[in-house]
Amino acid sequence: MGLSLTRAAQWTTAASGVDKLAPTPMNESLLKEVLCFVEQFSSQHPQEAELVFEEPLQWSTTLVASDFKTDYDISDLDVQSPEKDNEGRPLLQLFPPTVCVRSFSQLSKLVKLADNKKMEEVQACLEGEHDDHRLKFESDLFVQLPSFPCSLLDYVFSNGCRAPPWRQVLNEICYLVIEPCDTETLYITCSTAGVFLNGQTSDVFEDIGALLKSTSPHFAQNANEQVLMQMQLSSILYSLLLSFYVLSYMHTFLHHYLRSKVHYYIFFFVCSKTPAGSVPVDTFSESSSESEEEEEQSERRPESDTDLPSEYWQIQKLVKYLKVGDQTATVLTLCAIMDFNLMQETCQLAIRDVGGLEVLINLLDTDEVQCKIGSLKILRKISHNVHIRRAIVDMGGLQSIMKNLDSPVKDLKALDAETIANVARFRRARRTVRQYGGIKKLVKLLDCVPNLANLTAEQEKDVEVARCGTLALWSCSKSTNNKEAIRKAGGVFMLGRLLKSPHENMLIPVVGTLQECASEEKYRIAIQTEGMIKDLVKNLSRDNDELQMHCANAIFKCAQDKQTRYLVRQYKGLQPLVSLLSKAHNKQLLAAATGAIWKCSISVENVTKFQEYKALETLLRLLTDQPEEVLVNVVGAVGEFAQIPDNKATIRNCGGIRSLVNLLTGTNQALLVNVTKAVGACATDMDNMIIIDKLDGVRLVWSLLKNPCADVQSSAAWALCQCIENAKDAGEMVRSLVGGLELIVNLLKSTNNEVLASICAAIAKIARNEENLAVLTDHGVVQLLTKLTNTTDDRLRRHLAEAVGHCCMWGSNRASFGDAGAVAPLVHYLKSKDKAVHKTTAMALYQLSRDPNNCITMHDRGVVKVSRCAV
Repeated sequence: MGLSLTRAAQWTTAASGVDKLAPTPMNESLLKEVLCFVEQFSSQHPQEAELVFEEPLQWSTTLVASDFKTDYDISDLDVQSPEKDNEGRPLLQLFPPTVCVRSFSQLSKLVKLADNKKMEEVQACLEGEHDDHRLKFESDLFVQLPSFPCSLLDYVFSNGCRAPPWRQVLNEICYLVIEPCDTETLYITCSTAGVFLNGQTSDVFEDIGALLKSTSPHFAQNANEQVLMQMQLSSILYSLLLSFYVLSYMHTFLHHYLRSKVHYYIFFFVCSKTPAGSVPVDTFSESSSESEEEEEQSERRPESDTDLPSEYWQIQKLVKYLKVGDQTATVLTLCAIMDFNLMQETCQLAIRDVGGLEVLINLLDTDEVQCKIGSLKILRKISHNVHIRRAIVDMGGLQSIMKNLDSPVKDLKALDAETIANVARFRRARRTVRQYGGIKKLVKLLDCVPNLANLTAEQEKDVEVARCGTLALWSCSKSTNNKEAIRKAGGVFMLGRLLKSPHENMLIPVVGTLQECASEEKYRIAIQTEGMIKDLVKNLSRDNDELQMHCANAIFKCAQDKQTRYLVRQYKGLQPLVSLLSKAHNKQLLAAATGAIWKCSISVENVTKFQEYKALETLLRLLTDQPEEVLVNVVGAVGEFAQIPDNKATIRNCGGIRSLVNLLTGTNQALLVNVTKAVGACATDMDNMIIIDKLDGVRLVWSLLKNPCADVQSSAAWALCQCIENAKDAGEMVRSLVGGLELIVNLLKSTNNEVLASICAAIAKIARNEENLAVLTDHGVVQLLTKLTNTTDDRLRRHLAEAVGHCCMWGSNRASFGDAGAVAPLVHYLKSKDKAVHKTTAMALYQLSRDPNNCITMHDRGVVKVSRCAV
């Protein structure tokens, strides 16, 4: 494009001495081409469009700040894009009348904003403000992009030509670079008169084949063997199919259809004894160096070719025939390949190693439906292999597959979607599906009538297409961006309709997709409002472990919302969840069921119902000999059950206290958070606290304050509050923990507000014992608490004020708090809207007021007026 502007554009010099584009038909055509290219660039090449120019494009624009939308940072007359380069410079800046653009993405957006002034903006951009900038734009517009792929320079003009306009006038169409195996690289020009070699005197040949025959002896030899090979092809297929693949329909078809046609060729083949090795071999080999994906696996290959089974070589022969056969031979070859066990890795790699993937993908771009279906049936199976999946994406195969999603042939669409479901199991493939519009196409496939009792043949095909489309969306939904794309495309409503299907093979991918998407709040709200909770609860009672697992997982994620927990109880879903606990052999199902019970038990009303079904006793039996993903949920549920006093005795009587304490020695952070919460809830019962103390549970909980995870630290500190409050001799218990008080004071240096709040609450409990308070003071608790008083977090304020109040009761701590500056911020706490903050702050100020200097500070800060407002 830059070269086109340099050679073909017609310039004129204005009175100001600045070069301008002359108003000629040629310039107008060039401007339209540039405009079209800029507008389409972001959608066709989204990744490259985000690359930053080495030097920005800058010109005088007619746009003003009001023309830009809220996507930009607008300040008076200036506009900046929120996207910035590595040096912090905005990718788009407007300082009227000058605009500065640093990427194709922003250039495309700006052109769209210009509306009916697009041509004027493009022209102004080309003309620029300075000649040196114009020259750079003309000659280096594309190479300014770092690592710009050469494939983007292969631009196709509206007339189908790839040659630039000034060469099109010489009847040139395009240019090729061919690398023969037996001669040097050939640089070829294709024109309306024929094809010829560049840079040297050359004859003009009728086509590329004729040119290659004259320059490459190897190509000429293979080309001359094509006729013989075509004659051999049908006979070879006939022999192979009858010998190796005994399928009744193929046997009948060959005898009735091919017998008369290939009889002569069979005779010729047998008499000539031409070896099969005469078929030319495609030397293309596929390699992949992908390493960024989440499912990296090493490829298992035999140590030598002799270790390969016979199927490997048979498939490779068939793939070679696939490359050169006509339509009938291609279909037969595809059928022959399908009769192998394509789920076997050796067979999968045999297709790839001989270049079969390229052929199969190319068949998807033909107009022959049978060839497409045969190709997809093979791709659907071999794409279970991780290396095949990556190779398909590397070759652009996903784009070819997605094109067929618009086909009117339903069998083709179903195979397409199922293949996408297999390929889109890694990040880059899922991103490709989204970027090329695949999500919208897949959502459209879900439009069917799945809940009818009697379906016609066509309706059954529609249901199968919808099922395969759902499988593809299930794979794609593992990406957060894809979840949002599915929602925007109307996928939630469609999935809700399919959720009413009576067919389990439809329900499994539907519920699987929903439970995957339920990690997003918007989906949880949609699942609740669209009435899907009722269907999820209903399907819990189906006799299908996989379906039950996905339903339980969906409820597990959605039950974070109070209304969802109510709906599960209303639709009688609690008892089916408890009944799933009996399937302890299925660990995935058990993890899903216990997770759903845990989240549902957050509501006290649900816990009451669970008690009727003896859920707690069953959960306590699962506290041992279970995988961590099950234990996390079981302990979480036990912690919620322990909020009810009667259940604390049940936990003790069933031996649950010992099991919980034993779990405190684990390393799983999610499990430790739930265990400490459960231990803390049980510790509010005096009898339970005695058992916890005897089992050394307090020391184990205290040791978790050293855990690097902030959630574990805060949960452990909250549990300690309950243990200290309910211990018979809390003071002695705390002092017996060597280094414990120093550890807890040092945690006041944390930057996590939840950790700080829990530590302050624990200090408030510890400081009730004078000896322990003296040790806390020696460790500098006054200064550390004072540093936290400027916080705006009401939860932290509440417990901080309580800690300050209790720490005032030793020595000169009241005066020390005043000298450190803690009084004035505490007075400000009384302006909080949280009544709990007022209560603890009043207690702290009361203790501080026993020092005269603190009273003066309080009065200066208007404590009397603020106190009246707080009362």
